[in-house]
Amino acid sequence: MNNRIDAVYARQSADRKDSISIESQIEFCRYELKGGTCKEYRDKGFSGKNTDRPQFQELISDIKKGLISKVIVYKLDRISRSILDFSAMMELFQQYSVEFVSSTEKFDTSTPMGRAMLNICIVFAQLERETIQKRISDACYSRSLRGFRLGGKAPYGYRTEPVRIDGINTKKLTVNPEEASNIQLMYEMYAQPKTSYGDIVRYFAEQGILFFGKELMRATVALMLRNPVYVQADLEVYEFFKSQGADIVNEPADFTAANGCYLYQGRDAKNPKETDLRDQLLVIAPHEGIIPSDIWLTCRKKLMNNKQMQTSMNATRTWLAGKIKCGRCGYALTSIANRTGRRYFRCSRRLDNKSCDGCGTVRTAELEVFIYQQMAKKLASYQILTNRKKEKKINPKVTTLKVELTQVDNEIDKLVDSLTGANNILLSYVNAKISELDSRRQGLIKEIAELTASAISPEEVKQISGYLGTWETVSFDDKRRVLDLLVTVIQATSEKVNIIWKI
Repeated sequence: MNNRIDAVYARQSADRKDSISIESQIEFCRYELKGGTCKEYRDKGFSGKNTDRPQFQELISDIKKGLISKVIVYKLDRISRSILDFSAMMELFQQYSVEFVSSTEKFDTSTPMGRAMLNICIVFAQLERETIQKRISDACYSRSLRGFRLGGKAPYGYRTEPVRIDGINTKKLTVNPEEASNIQLMYEMYAQPKTSYGDIVRYFAEQGILFFGKELMRATVALMLRNPVYVQADLEVYEFFKSQGADIVNEPADFTAANGCYLYQGRDAKNPKETDLRDQLLVIAPHEGIIPSDIWLTCRKKLMNNKQMQTSMNATRTWLAGKIKCGRCGYALTSIANRTGRRYFRCSRRLDNKSCDGCGTVRTAELEVFIYQQMAKKLASYQILTNRKKEKKINPKVTTLKVELTQVDNEIDKLVDSLTGANNILLSYVNAKISELDSRRQGLIKEIAELTASAISPEEVKQISGYLGTWETVSFDDKRRVLDLLVTVIQATSEKVNIIWKI
C-alpha cells in the first residue's frame, strides 16, 4: 500500500468558451497535491452521462489493482452526472480504501455527512444534465416545426449544402444525380407486385453498385423505401399520413408535389417512426423530391403488408455465436431451427441477398461437439503454459481495445433487448445493426488476440481444464467464456472447419 500513488482525473465533453479546459482542471487538482506527484487521466470529448470513457476505465482498472491511494477531480461531475454511476464509484473507493477529493467543492468522503453531501450534489448534477437535454430537445423540436434539417448524414441520393433560412444558418439537401437514379430504380422495382427485397439487393450486387461504400442489405432497402424524404409530396401523400395518424405541420396547400418531407419522432409517439406513424411529426422540407407520389405510396402500402423473416442473432441459440463464420464469405453464421426443431447454421449473407453459396449442411449440435473436442485436444497439447510466469505485462493498446470491445458488447446487448415486442421491419433493421457491430467485435477480438497471443496464465489453464472436464454441466455463459479464451474465430462449411486459436 505504501507504493500507491495519487491520481488526477479530468474530463471535457467539448471545446467551448464556457467550459473549463482539461489543462485548467489538472492545474486546479495539482494544487491539492502541494507539490506531490500523481498520474493523470484525461478524457476529452466524452460526456458525463455514463462511464464508457477510455481513461476513466483505465483509472478504474488501476484502482482495482491497488495502485491508487487518492483520486482528485476539479468537480465531482467530471466523474459522472449519473447518480447510479457515482454511487458505484463511491462503493469502489471505499472497497479499495481510495480517498476522493473535489478541488472546488472540498468533500471529505470519510464521514457520513460528507458522503451525504456528495449524493445531494450528484442529484443536482444529474438534474443539470437532464435540464440541458430538455433544452436541446425543445430546440430540436422547434427547428423541426420550421422544416430545418437537424443534422446527421445525408440520405443516399442527396448531399448537403449550406443555406440560410429565416435568418438561421442550416443545411439543405440537394440531389446527387447518380445516387438518385439508383433510388428511383429501387422504387420502380419494388412497386412491381412480385419484386422482393432480395430481388433488389441481388440486382445491385450483380451490378457492383455500392450504397455508402457497402453492399446493399435488405434492412437498408426497407428503411429507404419508408423514408418520405424522397417523395414528391402532394395531396395524396398528405391524406396518407393523415389517415395513419401522423401530426402534419404544414397545410394541405403546401403539398404541391415539389418538395420532399422530413419525418421526425413525435413527442407523444409511443413507437419508433419507422414502424408506426401515429403521432409522428411530418414537415414539408425545402429540398426537391425525386420519387413520384404514386410510386412512393404503392411501395409504402406494399411495405405495410410485408412480412419479413427474422434471422436469429441471439447468442442464446448457441455458445458458438460471435465466433462462427461462413467459410466461404466470412459473414456470421446463424443458428436456425427447421420444422422438426433441429438447428442448422446458415450464412447470414446468403439469408440476406443470396450473394454467397452458403456453408452447406452444418448441424449446430454436431459442430458444438466437434469444437468442444478440438478445444480439449488443443489445451492438452499446451502444457508448456503451466511453466509460464504468472505476471503479465500490460499493453496500453490492449486496454484501449478491451474498453472498445466492452462498448460494442453493450451496444449489442441493448439492441438484442430492443427486439422484444418489435415488428418485423424493426427486427430486420436491428439484426443488420447487430451484424455490423458483430463484425467490429470480431475485428477487435482478433486484434486483442494478436497482441496477447499465448498470454493465458497457469490459473486460467487450470480453470479451463476444469470446465472442459465437466462440459455437460458447465453453464452457457462459462462455455462462451472458455471459447473466448481459446478461439479467435471459427470458419465453417460442410466440407471444412478452420479454427484460429489464440494460443
